[in-house]
Amino acid sequence: MSQRVLVLNSTYEPMHVCSPHRAIVLLLKGKAETVEFTGTTMRSERTVLPVPQVIRLLYYVRLPRAESRKLSRHAVLARDGFRCQYCGGTRHLTIDHIIPRSRGGTTSWDNVVTSCASCNTRKGASLPWEVGMLPLQRPRPPLPGDFVRATQRVVPEAWLPYLGLAIV
Repeated sequence: MSQRVLVLNSTYEPMHVCSPHRAIVLLLKGKAETVEFTGTTMRSERTVLPVPQVIRLLYYVRLPRAESRKLSRHAVLARDGFRCQYCGGTRHLTIDHIIPRSRGGTTSWDNVVTSCASCNTRKGASLPWEVGMLPLQRPRPPLPGDFVRATQRVVPEAWLPYLGLAIV
């Protein structure tokens, strides 16, 4: 069973992606409820259980604030949907400081974007408006759905209402 299950916090905030087996264990232990089903079943010797596609925890799990999440290359790429924020390309991705460090820019969520190698080289140590290369989206701290989306090549249709602004 290769499909994955979206796990929501009790507040319907996307938290995690797990296997169907783990989701069923959470359901059987009374720690979660099913929000969306896949339409398939999982069988044991005595029971047939519907396989969930989205589950919601019945208790609140405190997550770190987005601003305090560790800034990493993978997190920036996930936040930006694995697309260059200057040309929209998806190959040879790097990280670019909008205001270059050589000009006093910081390594923060508001100053770092995904860039392909050619755009990063073309921009160099210039400010974006000096070379006419403004980012497609304003950089921001990541949303929880950004990390969920980063784990999936294809996001199931049933997940879209729960990922909110994370899907572009």
